[in-house]
Amino acid sequence: MADLVNFVEIPEAKEIYMMAGWRQWADAGSTSSGLPQYLIDHLEARLIGEIEDDGYYLFQLPGAHHFLRPNIKLEQGYRVGLEVKKNELYYVGDEEKGLVIFLGDEPHLRVDQYAAAFFEAVKTLKVKRVIGFGGVYGAMPYDMDRQISCIYSLPEMKSELSDYAVRFSDYEGGATIGSLLVDRAEDENVEFVVFYAFVPSYDFDQSALSPHGIRIENDIKAWYDLVTRGSHMLGLDIDTSELARRSAALTESMDAKIEELEDAMPELKPRAYIEELRSQFEEQSFVPLDDVWETGFRDLFDDSEN
Repeated sequence: MADLVNFVEIPEAKEIYMMAGWRQWADAGSTSSGLPQYLIDHLEARLIGEIEDDGYYLFQLPGAHHFLRPNIKLEQGYRVGLEVKKNELYYVGDEEKGLVIFLGDEPHLRVDQYAAAFFEAVKTLKVKRVIGFGGVYGAMPYDMDRQISCIYSLPEMKSELSDYAVRFSDYEGGATIGSLLVDRAEDENVEFVVFYAFVPSYDFDQSALSPHGIRIENDIKAWYDLVTRGSHMLGLDIDTSELARRSAALTESMDAKIEELEDAMPELKPRAYIEELRSQFEEQSFVPLDDVWETGFRDLFDDSEN
């Protein structure tokens, strides 16, 4: 199995954790693909290995001409770019603690072997816990904290996860790559949790002939809510200030889009639609206990100075 995972470096921190995502089905708001790439860039993580492609991907399906084929870019007949499937492992850390960031493509075929290769990487790197990311679209207020659901591999993890303002999923249906790997993780005795963010998507007109909707393609607010949980859980202290600023900018952008649609097509009543969602939505905010204490002490001292 070792030849399925190609390493150029094996880090040796005392504690190593992993955050993982895929270009996959459950990627609403780019939570599973864009967020890991953001972390790779933001943390300046270095490439340390990859899962070798061993027949995991289809080239095409009859009747779906462009659905699976890789994209190629040509200039004057010369190939300057060709999309290829990748499953890469990046790393950032020091002698005490390290973070592996995995970003891959959801496999089409040989899923059992893909899972075996993934856990070969986890065990070779001595990863203590894996956190996966995913997202699903749904109607929820765009200016409120995202609802986060989770699944986990080992029964004893549930009590800890209860502290992270999550909903334990009762979903039944097609499996994501994250849920499949969580299932395998129990057999491997690996701590594995997947957080799924509920990403805002609105259909203001139910008519199929004249659809009018908005959805967030890169949900920075969901990224922020996911990273906040993951960073605290793993004790990584990831700087989320940039995500916080971009989350605020996203809310302002959505405010403008709703107002623009209200002015252009008042019959859709988008503002009233959003207000109705707000009235029905129960926000679950994750505030780490240490942040609560820090804020409380800061407020106490501020009051004493007045």
